[in-house]
Amino acid sequence: MSTRLKRPSFWRPVFFAAILIALQAYLGYSVVSGQFGVESQKQLEIDIGELQATSAALQAEIDAYRHRAALFNPHRLDPDIVSERARALLSMAQPDDLVVMVDEFGKPVRSSSAELAADELTTIIEASTSQ
Repeated sequence: MSTRLKRPSFWRPVFFAAILIALQAYLGYSVVSGQFGVESQKQLEIDIGELQATSAALQAEIDAYRHRAALFNPHRLDPDIVSERARALLSMAQPDDLVVMVDEFGKPVRSSSAELAADELTTIIEASTSQ
């Protein structure tokens, strides 16, 4: 009985090596420029910083609202807060009040009738509160 030896194929290891090299190239590309790669890490850090700043601003706003809500304690109401809210709701002011219109960001609103700069308004307000 004769046995015939089969010579191993030349293309099988070459094809296997080519597939492994292609897989390594894909993984290398993903490490450098993928969604969580080295290049994207810088953008992720910038996004994290922006979100932390937004979170801090929102937390400060929440704290301000909590403080104002705490002033409305039913057992002890602050007369200044009650007076301020009543005037704001009724759109009224006393003759000796200085009214400064502000936008939703707290910056003074400028009009054609009163062209006062922000620093002039600040000095007027400080002068009236020190009296």
